[in-house]
Amino acid sequence: MDFSLLKDSVYSSPAFVVDETEVVRTLDVLADLRAQSGCKVLYSIKSLPLAAVMDIAKPYVDGFSVSSLFEARLADEVLAGQGSIHLTTPGIRPDEFGALNALCSHISFNSWPQYRRYADQVETSIGLRVNPKLSFLQDDRFNPCRPHSKLGMAIDDLDCLEQIQGLHVHNVFAAADFTPLIKTIDKLRQHFGLGLAGLDWLNIGGGYLFGQIEDYRPFINVVKQLKQDFGVEVYMEPGNAVVGRAGYLMATVLDCFVSDGETIAVLDTSVNHNPEVFEYQIQPELHEHQPDGGYSAILAGCTCLAGDVFGQYRFAKPLQVGDKVVFKQVGAYSLIKANRFNGYNLPDIYLSDSVRVKRIKHYDYQDYRQQWLTHGDVV
Repeated sequence: MDFSLLKDSVYSSPAFVVDETEVVRTLDVLADLRAQSGCKVLYSIKSLPLAAVMDIAKPYVDGFSVSSLFEARLADEVLAGQGSIHLTTPGIRPDEFGALNALCSHISFNSWPQYRRYADQVETSIGLRVNPKLSFLQDDRFNPCRPHSKLGMAIDDLDCLEQIQGLHVHNVFAAADFTPLIKTIDKLRQHFGLGLAGLDWLNIGGGYLFGQIEDYRPFINVVKQLKQDFGVEVYMEPGNAVVGRAGYLMATVLDCFVSDGETIAVLDTSVNHNPEVFEYQIQPELHEHQPDGGYSAILAGCTCLAGDVFGQYRFAKPLQVGDKVVFKQVGAYSLIKANRFNGYNLPDIYLSDSVRVKRIKHYDYQDYRQQWLTHGDVV
């Protein structure tokens, strides 16, 4: 991404920018992995269900992974019958199951009770999400295998695979190598043995940072061996890996002042435009940050929430009103969680590559108004 371009006047502020070139770069890696291993690829749209991104991904993937009826409906619209839709979710509403059944090609139930409640109605491929009881994360906020996890059926409670066509397992977050995958598959082999040969498919989930991992041989070998030993189709469903590094949030400094000896720079964006900053106390990477810079500033959002703070950064020169800054690697789980707290508008959304910039989404007062009017209101 050309960061000088991000600060061009062509962008309104704040702006959420998707780098199409970076998305395609990762999708090319996934396509190559698919060709070498025989694994099928699903884009997990919960990370960024932006139709423009889904359209870019569509030629590179075998379908989409979804977690709700709205996601399934959007996936169906974009795919237009040209790919599969895999669903797994802890919560299925009885009044929505019929629609999910009609839209999804694969449904992985999250528990035995959920399975028993709906399995006899399913007209598609049935799976179960299994919790392999293998934790690779210290922070339980991200850990699918945390104590008392809601995500999947404990592996020790599942012995017979005869009633299902597939298994779904997802027990990592932002993994930078394939060691967790190897250990997880080993555990599945030890527990289920030749029972895996009775399955049609195995979904190994997401959470691996494809595009940032240097050695893909372990992944290729694991998938090939699974297909050879058990004759199963193997699916993976990356989300963050596809869009995480491809998203940028550009903002403008509205005010600068000193508070208790520290410079505060108030931006025209907010942590409410990237809520994981507040939820998980994550300090996002800033393009302008220079560790040895002579000037520091605390970048704060424009809402009246006291904790609307991105963090403290260092700069080569003092920040001034009107300066633009760019947060990097915010493509995943930002826009999908963004909100209009205090009535501040959502960022405009742009799609950019090396030669063009296109605004693909703009919100205005009518969007805000429509959200909060009740039926029958007259204004």
